[in-house]
Amino acid sequence: MRATLPERKTVTGRLDLFHGVTPLARRKSPLSYFPTRSPRKLASLELSRFSFLPGLKVVKASISRGTDAVVDTLSRMECSDFPVEICETRTLPPALTLRDGVMALREAITNLKLDPPCLKSGVLRYQIAVPPSIKALDWIICQLQSHQMLPQIYFSQKPRDDFMHESNALLGVMALSGIGCAVYFEGSEFPNEFMKMKRFLAADSPSIRAYGCRFQKSHEDSSRCDVKYYFFIPQIELVEFHNGSLIAATLAWDEFSANGFEKSILSLELSLNQIVLHVMVMKDACYDRWWNQSHDNLDVEDESSAKLVILSANSCFGTVDCNDVLVLDVSQGCHRFYFRLSAMTAFTRNMDNAPVPFTGTLESCLNINSLWATLIVEECCRLGLTYFCIAPGSRSSPLAVAAASHPNATCISCFDERSLAFHAVGYARGSCGPAVVITSSGTAVSNLLPAVVEASEDFVPLLLLTADRPPELQDVGANQAINQVNHFGSFVRYFFSLPPPDDHIPAKIVLTTIDSAVHHATISPCGPVHINCPFREPLHNGYERWDASCLVGTNLWTSKVKPFTKYISIAHASVFSYEGDISEQLKEVLNLINGAAQGLLVLGGIHSEDDIWAVLLLAQHLRWPVAPDILSGLRQRKVMTSLLDSEKKFMFIDHLDHALLSESVRAYIKPDVVVQIGSRLTSKRIARMLEMCSPQSYIMVEKHPHRHDPSHIVTHRIQCSIVEFASVILKFVQPSTRSNWCTWLQALNAMVAWEISFRLHAEESLSEPFVAQVVSEALYPDAAMFLGNSMIIRDFDNYAHTWMQSDERGAYKFTKLGVPSIGVRVAGNRGASGIDGLLSTAIGFAVGSKKRVLVVIGDMSFLHDTNGLAILNQRMLRKPVTIVVINNRGGAIFRLLPIADRTPASIMERYFYTSHDVKVAELCMAHGVKHLQVQTKKELQDALALSHQSLSDCVIEVNSFIEKNATFHSDLQKFAQQAAESTLATLLKISGVSYSNIDSPCRIMKMQYSLYRILLSAPTTATKVNDRTERCYREGFVLTLYLQNGNMGIGEVAPMEIHSEDLVDVEEQLRFLCHRIQGVELSPLLPLFRGSFALWMWRTIGIQPSTIFPSVRCGLEMAVLNALAAVKNSSMLDLILGGESLHIYRMDTAGKCISNATRVQTCALVDSDGSAEDIIDRVSQLVKDGFSTVKLKVARRASPSEDAAIIQAIRNRLGYQINIRVDANRMWTFEEAIEFGKCIASDSLQYIEEPVQNEEDIVRFCEETSLPVALDETIDNFKGDIYKLTKFLHPGIVAFVIKPSYIGGFENSSLIAEWAEQHGKMAVISGAFESSISLSAYVQFAFYIDWKRMEYHKMRDMGPAPAVAHGLGTYQWLQEDVIIKPLKFALHPHGNSVEASVEDAKHVFHNFQINHDRVRRSYAQGKINSYSLTAKVKDLLYSLQVLDTGKREDDGEAIVFLHGFLGTSEDWTPMMEAISATRRCISFDLPGHGKSQPMENNLEKILARKSNSFEQFMKEIIKVINCITPGKVVLVGYSMGARMALYTALRHSEKVAKAVIISGSPGLKDLKMRKYRAAHDEAKASYLAKHGLEHFLKSWYARDLWDSFCCHPLFDQITQSRAKHADVNALSASLSDFSTGKQPSLWEDLRHCRVPLLFIVGEKDAKFRKITEQMYADVTRKVNTSRDHPVSTATYNEECEQVRELHRVLVVPDCGHAVHLESPLPVINAIRRFSNGSDLMT
Repeated sequence: MRATLPERKTVTGRLDLFHGVTPLARRKSPLSYFPTRSPRKLASLELSRFSFLPGLKVVKASISRGTDAVVDTLSRMECSDFPVEICETRTLPPALTLRDGVMALREAITNLKLDPPCLKSGVLRYQIAVPPSIKALDWIICQLQSHQMLPQIYFSQKPRDDFMHESNALLGVMALSGIGCAVYFEGSEFPNEFMKMKRFLAADSPSIRAYGCRFQKSHEDSSRCDVKYYFFIPQIELVEFHNGSLIAATLAWDEFSANGFEKSILSLELSLNQIVLHVMVMKDACYDRWWNQSHDNLDVEDESSAKLVILSANSCFGTVDCNDVLVLDVSQGCHRFYFRLSAMTAFTRNMDNAPVPFTGTLESCLNINSLWATLIVEECCRLGLTYFCIAPGSRSSPLAVAAASHPNATCISCFDERSLAFHAVGYARGSCGPAVVITSSGTAVSNLLPAVVEASEDFVPLLLLTADRPPELQDVGANQAINQVNHFGSFVRYFFSLPPPDDHIPAKIVLTTIDSAVHHATISPCGPVHINCPFREPLHNGYERWDASCLVGTNLWTSKVKPFTKYISIAHASVFSYEGDISEQLKEVLNLINGAAQGLLVLGGIHSEDDIWAVLLLAQHLRWPVAPDILSGLRQRKVMTSLLDSEKKFMFIDHLDHALLSESVRAYIKPDVVVQIGSRLTSKRIARMLEMCSPQSYIMVEKHPHRHDPSHIVTHRIQCSIVEFASVILKFVQPSTRSNWCTWLQALNAMVAWEISFRLHAEESLSEPFVAQVVSEALYPDAAMFLGNSMIIRDFDNYAHTWMQSDERGAYKFTKLGVPSIGVRVAGNRGASGIDGLLSTAIGFAVGSKKRVLVVIGDMSFLHDTNGLAILNQRMLRKPVTIVVINNRGGAIFRLLPIADRTPASIMERYFYTSHDVKVAELCMAHGVKHLQVQTKKELQDALALSHQSLSDCVIEVNSFIEKNATFHSDLQKFAQQAAESTLATLLKISGVSYSNIDSPCRIMKMQYSLYRILLSAPTTATKVNDRTERCYREGFVLTLYLQNGNMGIGEVAPMEIHSEDLVDVEEQLRFLCHRIQGVELSPLLPLFRGSFALWMWRTIGIQPSTIFPSVRCGLEMAVLNALAAVKNSSMLDLILGGESLHIYRMDTAGKCISNATRVQTCALVDSDGSAEDIIDRVSQLVKDGFSTVKLKVARRASPSEDAAIIQAIRNRLGYQINIRVDANRMWTFEEAIEFGKCIASDSLQYIEEPVQNEEDIVRFCEETSLPVALDETIDNFKGDIYKLTKFLHPGIVAFVIKPSYIGGFENSSLIAEWAEQHGKMAVISGAFESSISLSAYVQFAFYIDWKRMEYHKMRDMGPAPAVAHGLGTYQWLQEDVIIKPLKFALHPHGNSVEASVEDAKHVFHNFQINHDRVRRSYAQGKINSYSLTAKVKDLLYSLQVLDTGKREDDGEAIVFLHGFLGTSEDWTPMMEAISATRRCISFDLPGHGKSQPMENNLEKILARKSNSFEQFMKEIIKVINCITPGKVVLVGYSMGARMALYTALRHSEKVAKAVIISGSPGLKDLKMRKYRAAHDEAKASYLAKHGLEHFLKSWYARDLWDSFCCHPLFDQITQSRAKHADVNALSASLSDFSTGKQPSLWEDLRHCRVPLLFIVGEKDAKFRKITEQMYADVTRKVNTSRDHPVSTATYNEECEQVRELHRVLVVPDCGHAVHLESPLPVINAIRRFSNGSDLMT
């Protein structure tokens, strides 16, 4: 029942809450909450008088007398300007299907109804990710066909390949549909009125937005135009992103507007019930039917309209006046737009270009051929087959003309039927629906066979319409007449030969035949169908009479737009709701999966985005190791959150193929249950492993019924869709617990992956495996990939980049949905796996998928299908295609097969490689296609970037060579095999250790360090001559790690003068680690290196490896390795070798092969002090002592020629029996180095280290002098990035001198050494004047490097490795040592040089005894004093916890730390321990936080505190600080604490010596924004008080501000501590009291600040970086220009510089807002240095 149309007045600034329908067309129901005004016509909305902008159309309907509506209005009270109490987005776990998503929303709303929020107003949005095939336009059409919830909105962004501007409120959104109304507003363009809508929007939930239109209403009597707005927050939304979709339901309520929670949730439930009822019919929705049926009675006027308006509350980056502002975003990128206010009014743009229904009459067809052809094409279009691939031909002309003339058909042509058919196959692959191929008769039909075979074998739907001669011309020798009946035999699913068109035959036969054929093509098993279409003459399009009686029975068909015969299938019964619905057979399968101990999920080819989505959710739920094929779409994945989060939820074993190269791995991997989803695996090794391991159960899931079991191992065959199978698994299978099986497979995969990546990037030349990796890295955000056969697909299966960080600017919008990663669609012709038609298929795939497609094929495949370039030129309905052609001049795959080793080269060259000299560039030029040729890695990366930016198609030709490619493939496999074997050996060696038990012997109990000081026999060579004294000492730290079972590991940290860090810097990090490392578990993968240490530091300690000082990391790694070795009563060397034999064969200096079992050669070191004769005598004595290699320091004398003369004199005395190295330590200019080079023969030196000051001159020096060069200091800043080493590949650079304490540990050193070995350069391990502790570790490590060198030579058949003397001669400087029994170096009886014994080095750690006489002090963990302090804060007595530690001398101000909201004093504990060595450090719980609580539990008093000011609060805080320490202090504050620190520094500078502002703000300039922010925080405080911390924390950390922090590995651990505040009511009060809105603006005070300030902000914290930049600009601005005595410009500039010197800014890389928690080490160092007046480290 409808009510009458009410009278309505225009209301300015009107804000209503309605649910389900708009106030302009509201049904009378129990949901009509507000009183109505007196009815009257809607005269206030006279759209015909609006002045519109071009581009939009207004759709109007006449209002009949019978049209009723109900218009509700607000109550008489004005809408509050303050925000609602809660505005929050809640994310549910991703849904398998749209139906599941809506059901989850219903359940969430039901639960909310049972446990409603105790709030009088609010906006709650529930959102859930759904499969990516759910598109916004399809969804709204589906919903609106069955009901008319109003208002309605749909819009899409302009199709483009780049992304929207960062300021766009819809960042990342591609399209959006919304129905129903949660909140609406209409009014004029005045800021005060917009504030009424703002209360329902919050920056904390940017996805809650309002949408609408902006009108201009013209007045007849004047030129004045009134601007009107109408916008609303949709009740239900479907949002479409690049990477997926989400559905959301929004609930808004406001008790002050008589629209309470109960009424609102009832309305939302009603709307959701309507959505659920229509989920299953969504795929049947057709745009044209919806548009025509919905708008038949509407008048379309070409007076354009309003603009699309989007309102959101975003953080304000442009100005720092406010934190939250209302954004009116008039979207300039809008492509299509539909906004319907009511049943009478709608605004549209580009929405009426829908497919045109059949409007002609069949009787108008000129002849019977034309009639039948028209019927065929029309029925195809009605069935959704609108893509026609037409080959030229006379006999098929009726079909071609009919298709080309149809308004809904898209046609493409090609002269080559074979290419055309493959193009149709590609289109079907991309669109998951058939294309239509039209050909003439004869061999034109036969040319379709290769594509038909491919489609048949890979279940690709295809409709073939082949023209034919009539029966009377068959078998009589007629031209182009062959037998086309059953021409393709068993390769088609259906064949029918139509009779020639005849008006005596009912035309319905054409329609039913097409319907039947398409049905057979699209039901399982899908495949090609063939309809033979004979035509008699004449074939022209002229008139010829025909009898219309043949059309009997088609009247109903012509009056509608539906197919003649609609095939209906009953839904598959595998989607069960209850366990009782499951069959016994399926229960057996589920029991097998549930009972699996070592399950393995194998993924074959997966062809649709929804199937990829389903497998992702299945894999996440099942928690089994996953072996994905490259065609599964999950071998390459985009990381949407953090890699850590993705790896926690998925266990992808991407490199299982290469891990299986190891025989031991093959013996180890024994899955008991295998589930394979998708047919055909690319990897033969995986298939062979599955066959050989004979799992107890092998479950194959595939939609088609065909047998795909070449190994005959399938025990259970399930025929169903992937989505159906996933649905059952998600409902009835319990997730497995993580086991050693999973952990070890992940470890194997990680190590093999690292090895492959390292070898690919270390290889100088451009290799084909590198192409696979870099091309996959270059995939565009909305991109797909098509791969050729032969070596291409195998290379991508083995070497493609695994995790790709999504670079989409709006990707973070989708990451909020709990989807850690998504797949990348990959296609290929693997049905018959031929190389023909690949280019044409790829282009068709681009058309069908509507994505940017990156194609990679080989040169033979490219040449085989060059006619595909003709199709490429027809740029229709697709995005640009990039084609990478790997040109190795032939069939490279045959070089990798066994036949190549047993067949003469001439035969291989001619009959297998089929070498050619075809110019790909000239072929592209002939077809007008852009061509780029690349030969290097850099050129390939540049070409890919250029093609991405281009809007045209592009062919990138990569030059390769068969022999070189084969060799590199072989090497890669050997290295991968070695990595797999060493990983498994290490895991097996420590398999007795439990790594999950809290009392695990590999869990660290504590760490301590001791500062030592030892006497040296002489100054170190790094000491400047002027700084040398008679007695020289070496200082450092001995680290000791204690494990739970009492085992311990020893390490040494000993920075030198040339380190960037000094002892103080190092000690602060050690103190931090002593606190943070307690309880941390040691990973069994650490001895393998390959990035495992870096990963362990980040994931367990929570510190970024790049922030640890190199010497600290080296000492920590040393201690960890020794601790792990102690667990197994082994040694560091045994551990990193993984149990390999210690025997090494190598060549001596004479080239003779010798055995040197466990010793390391040592190079002597000679300083440059003394006369030339002294140096010559010293070298002579060293040679007598047994040294075969000596290194001299040079560049310390007046002239380079003097150094050259000394070297020549040594050669004259000793000859060439020794190797001479020299080290210039970068002290020479380029000219001086050249002078030295001219004075010395090239054969006089083994190498010269660091000859020039500027590293850019190193290669020049090599070229001009021909002297061999070694690098030392140049590689100190390496930090794990091997790209920095690529510029040092010059053959004149022969060695790398690697100091682990400079490089940053053994992991980085090992990486550099392997890189050096791969490029034929010597790796020399060198000490830096450390004690025997480090020397013993270096000896073992040097032996490990020698062993790796030997293995490399053996692998490459290079013969024994030459001996290397390592730079450990610094032991000669040690007059004293830290340990009682120092390591010995000596000339061994069977050796020819001074060496160190590996066994002696092991014994140093096995029998470790520290010399306590050399220890100055020790530190385990500082004692932090904790006490309570009673403070009166705003008439309320508080008990505050205070933490106090560190020095109390008067030589420096105490540092007082102020935490942020939700923090506690304990947040600062690690920092306080780190800094307390030099300063007293204090922190205390701010009121309401941590253990602080009111002395009296008086809630009324707490609430009464809200009336007091921020200034009063701060006075009390300052009193607290004065009570703790009366003198001046250095204030360090974070976020809320930063605002307090800044306020104190500016308003109470007498108390503050310096201040450190971490992620802080000086407040809001605008008074209105302060009021709004205060109200906003008041609402949050109310929510916290009513609902507690658990709910509040979820809401608090869901904000974009915390995106980076949420990805931190210790986030969960840190946030757990946030739930332990003593008094939630007091905490709630503090949120209100310390609100930014209640804080006075400090912007003006900044200009007069004279207290030194250090601003620290995270690189990823865009909002506060902007604020920090503005603060620094203001605080360093010189404003005092009015003086009695003007000063000169120079004086003024000098004063300005002095002001700037007071203040500093530190932007910490790779972290966000919580910078002190995300990356604490740089913050610690900056605070300590700033407090002491030192320069900050860069």
